[in-house]
Formats: sequence, C-alpha cells, structure tokens
Amino acid sequence: MTDLLNLLLALLLLCLALWSVVSRQAFAAVVGFLAYGLLLSLVWVQLYGLDVALTEAAIGGGLTGALLIGAAKRLRHTEAAAQAERPAAATRWLAALLSAGVTAGLIVCVMTLPDPAPSLAYEVQAKMGATEVGNPITAVLLGFRAMDTLLEAIVLLFALIGVWSLTPDEFWGGRPGLTQSSPANGMLAYAARLAAPLGIVVGAYIFWIGADHPGGKFQGATLMAAMWLLVLMAGLADAPAIGRSWLRGLLVAGPLIFIAVGVFGVVSAGAFLAYPVGSAKPLILVIEFALMPTLILILGLLLLGAAQRGAKP
Repeated sequence: MTDLLNLLLALLLLCLALWSVVSRQAFAAVVGFLAYGLLLSLVWVQLYGLDVALTEAAIGGGLTGALLIGAAKRLRHTEAAAQAERPAAATRWLAALLSAGVTAGLIVCVMTLPDPAPSLAYEVQAKMGATEVGNPITAVLLGFRAMDTLLEAIVLLFALIGVWSLTPDEFWGGRPGLTQSSPANGMLAYAARLAAPLGIVVGAYIFWIGADHPGGKFQGATLMAAMWLLVLMAGLADAPAIGRSWLRGLLVAGPLIFIAVGVFGVVSAGAFLAYPVGSAKPLILVIEFALMPTLILILGLLLLGAAQRGAKP
C-alpha cells in the first residue's frame, strides 16, 4: 500500500509539473505550481526530510507561489498577446529534445549510483558534537556550510533592494502596497485578530526548536511574515515606509551580526565562521536570533513590493 501511494504521488507530481510547463494561462500555471510545491512537501516527509518539507511548504509552495500570483496579475494585460505568439516548429522540437535529454541524463545518473550511494552523513554525524546542536540540518547550515547560509541571507536582502529599485521617484521612501481597510467587525479583521497571535506563537516555537528538532529560522520567519501580512490585509496596521532608519537597520542587522560572528571566528578559532570550543551553540543562537527579524521583514516586504504611496498614510 505504501509503494502504491508513493507511485500515485510521483505520478501526480509529474502531471502537475507538466501542467505548469505547458499551460498557456499564467494563473493556471501558478496554481499548478502551488499544488506541486505542496505535494513535493509530502515527498520530503516520505523521505524523512522534515526540515526540507517545512521549507518547501513555506518558501517553495507559499512565498514563491504568492510572488508568482502577483506577477501573473501584473502580466494579465499582456497575456493575450503572449498566447497569440507561437514558436516555430524547429524551436518546439529543439525544446522537447533538450528536455528529454536532460530527463534521460538524470535517470542514468540516478540509476548508476553506487550502492551504497556516496554520502557525507557519517562525517556529519561524527562531527555534530562540536556544534552542540541536536538537529543535523542546523549543524550543517550554521556549522559546516555557514558561508552558504550567510550568502543566502545577503541574496534575499539584495532581492529586496532590487524590488525597491522599481519604486517611482515620487514615492521613493514611501510605503509599499496599497492602503488596506476592512470593516472593524468583518471576517478578515476577526481572522487576523484570532490567527495572528496564534501564528506568532507557532512561528516562534518552530524557530526555537530548530536547534535540536525539525524547524528553524526560515520556516518560523515565513509563518510570522504571513501573520504580519494578514494583519496588514485586514487594515489593522500599515506597512512601514521604506525610508525609515529603523527598518533599514533591522534589514542589515542580521547579515552584519552573522559577518561579525565570522570575524570573531578568525580571531578565536583561526578561520572565518569557525566556532571556539564550547561556544558553538551560543554563537549559532546569536546568528539565528539576529537573522529572524531580518528574514521576517524581507519576506513580508518582498510580497508587498515597491513603494506605491507617500510616507504618510
């Protein structure tokens, strides 16, 4: 029964992937992509990758899907012209052959792997004690591959700067998104008042247990950013002006503290982002706590987009 369910899941994934690629309507393709991301989370659960499953559901299916919905909405006026275009037969055949070649190459690579497959899991398990954390994913991301995690945070910050660069000159330093309002006793306001505190608690819990159990800063930050956006959509608060000094300070604080910990490693342990003996877990927690507010703001502001109105409501 388990094999049958896994086979059905794999077939659904392939169908949704094909739907997202061949669909001529942007919104339909985005819906297929959202469903694909949620099903892919189930695949990672089946593979016992709970951290990856949480990240896929939050970032792959959630945040990325919301960004694509916004993009599809902006491209709606050009969709008819795009659908009228039809590539030449040679281009279609070339794309099909290239896709088939890549698929065949991946199948060959997977089927010819040695048994057992090469893995660094044993080395990670042997060295995990030095990081003083119980979650191997956290140990890898903030111990053995901390540079990658630092660059990911910096890339997100640059992505937000890229979005802000689309702000019209007359609104520079103003507030992103449109002014939101809803009835004080309406369902949306009620849902925001009820769900936001609960979501914040759950997000904080997911963040805190990430050192020793599945979870972490990215998953917790995504959930908290969603709660913040729900409050903004309900009209209970307004988005901050992008010119505020405190906002910009929080956006760069996480990466700067991360870099400072790395420099401290040069002085105390002889390498950038190395941790002195007995100080690994406290320094990892410092990095996590510093990155958390930065990630919440970046993820929320990415969805809000460029400033569309003045600094004053």
